[in-house]
Amino acid sequence: MLACGAWLKNTICLTRDNNAYVSSIVGDLSEADNRYRFDHTVRRMCRDYSITPEIIAHDLHPDFYSTQFAQTYAEQHKLPIVAVQHHHAHIGAICAEHHINQPVLGLALDGVGLGLDQTSWGGELLLVDGAKCHRLGHLAPLALPGGDRAAREPWRMAAAALAKLNRHDEITQRFSGQPAANMVTSMLRKHLNCPPTSSMGRLFDAAAGLLGLHPIQSHEAQAAMALQQLAQQCGAVKACADGYQITRDNLLDFSPLLSVLLDYSDTSNDIAYAASLFHATVIEGLAAWVKKAAGQHQISRLVFGGGCFHNTVLNQGLSDQFTSSSLQVLSARRLLPDDSAIALGQAWVALQHNDL
Repeated sequence: MLACGAWLKNTICLTRDNNAYVSSIVGDLSEADNRYRFDHTVRRMCRDYSITPEIIAHDLHPDFYSTQFAQTYAEQHKLPIVAVQHHHAHIGAICAEHHINQPVLGLALDGVGLGLDQTSWGGELLLVDGAKCHRLGHLAPLALPGGDRAAREPWRMAAAALAKLNRHDEITQRFSGQPAANMVTSMLRKHLNCPPTSSMGRLFDAAAGLLGLHPIQSHEAQAAMALQQLAQQCGAVKACADGYQITRDNLLDFSPLLSVLLDYSDTSNDIAYAASLFHATVIEGLAAWVKKAAGQHQISRLVFGGGCFHNTVLNQGLSDQFTSSSLQVLSARRLLPDDSAIALGQAWVALQHNDL
């Protein structure tokens, strides 16, 4: 088995029998040097481990270099190929680490991954049983004004939050320093170039943007990390009363929480408290959502996967919610919870297919 990994923090995984061999991080495949390194790493690992792949696995996204490599390699060598949804792979990686072969609830929280419906996912509650993956629910969508650009500019996600709350008129007031504020307001009103996302990473960006933290980021997750640091500075607080809703369609909606954040001033104490309030409410909402699903589906294992679990406040706080429950919580151990584990997860899922 050769699994070709993700777009960001790419790694490669080879398997033989019950052993998996995961490369060091190749890097982000947007860069030509890393694409060359990817090709070289595949050749080197196949040679060093004396493995001739018999199955190829890749991400669902058709434009990823790793996907295109996988398709070309499989065609050249006449091999079966398996496309694995990004968040299914996140949960699969943890299952592989813990040698789990029974159904699990998977909570996959990250920035982005192409969903089965071709939209941007990232806040997913999944029922995973080997090669089978059922989406039980997801975070209520927010718009991405300007598409991928919104992931780099948290003020845009804050604008999307205001639009969702029907407070469009406040966008230009709050973000008067952003030259694109009028244009983004118009885009949100007309639903132009504003694809939806269920991403937890973008929810963190929206909260950070509403609190004035890093309206434009210089590096990935800068705003979310600042939000975490402020929450740690403040310490634990009680969750916001009625800060979330679980809809009939099992969407977890934090719009009430975002509305509350708008009332905090720009003083450092208020922002730190608001950051802690945000974390506490997100944790409480996620825990209630998961416990409801676990009861409905009679599942005893819960798996945490995705880059948002680098956030220790979120990770530990959520784990603490289940200490007295019957749910066994499984998380990343030897590998990281982020996209560097996607290749392992792809391999685990692909090997569960009975038709290969």
